[in-house]
Amino acid sequence: MIMQTDVVVVGGGVAGIKAACELCQAGSKCVLVERDSVLGGKLRGWHKLFPSFTSSSDVIEELLNELKQSNVECLLGSEVVYISSTLCRLASGTEIQCRAVILATGYNLFDARIKEEYGYGIYDNVITSVDLERMFHTGTISTLSGAAPEKVAILHCVGSRDEKVCQRHCSKVCCITAVKQAIEIKKMLPNSEVFNFYMDMRMFGPGYEELYLTAQKQYNVHFIRGRISEAAQLPKGRLQIKAEDTLTARPLIMSVDMLVLMVGMKAPKQNALFALATGLELQPSGFISSKDLFLEAVLTSVPGIFVAGTVTAPKTIGESISEATMASRAALKFIEG
Repeated sequence: MIMQTDVVVVGGGVAGIKAACELCQAGSKCVLVERDSVLGGKLRGWHKLFPSFTSSSDVIEELLNELKQSNVECLLGSEVVYISSTLCRLASGTEIQCRAVILATGYNLFDARIKEEYGYGIYDNVITSVDLERMFHTGTISTLSGAAPEKVAILHCVGSRDEKVCQRHCSKVCCITAVKQAIEIKKMLPNSEVFNFYMDMRMFGPGYEELYLTAQKQYNVHFIRGRISEAAQLPKGRLQIKAEDTLTARPLIMSVDMLVLMVGMKAPKQNALFALATGLELQPSGFISSKDLFLEAVLTSVPGIFVAGTVTAPKTIGESISEATMASRAALKFIEG
């Protein structure tokens, strides 16, 4: 089967949806391709968004309403196996001929099982930040036995800034996500104790530093500068963690009911396949390189192929949506000129 369109948008997360909407509203023909059976990407797994605690479902609903009004043609459950600036081939054999492509394929989450010293997938009550968001969705935070945890440790930078697992980059949003999740835990379990173990607190965005201070002053969240070296199972599902408080240079041993691992963003292997087929340049992290970080951030080394969202680096939801608008305008300018 052969289809024809002006622009193919690959990826149905927030960046892909926004880019497709902008293209169609500008009068361009667009096909949105998503390998999952639903749109929304990883945002569907999130509960509240930092720093405003906006419901993720509200953001998705607004984007999907805009998509519906734009009459974008969507191909769900369709995996892209080959791209160029003029062709997109799907695993089904369908070929989409086009004049430009916007890549909005996002990121993968770091597999916490690789860091065996923390016991994810081995010990009860070692969970990831994504698992915790699912608990927020259900309205119940509980250990495997069904009890509410009285003491929770949150470990930052699992799969970020870690040369041992070839993840040297900062995932950018982990620190503020950990602060947000600590506050959500305290809201749901006011009598619990929450300890955040961090390397550096990178509060770079508007309202982030204020939220960090709110977590300490209003919710009594504890922040300890130091890495957890290992976790071990104790009787009755409790965990013992060993760490060093680097501010006091003292070792620390603590027993907790739950350990939350803040997993970072990882470039998908799909990026390498796209680069091999098209000549796209990759960063050492595996994310796709922009042509220029300032004036041409949504352009790539290949004319006619544009990028939006976390396909190039870890970003916030807001940044991804804004970049999608930029990418759609750049693609329109390209096919018109």
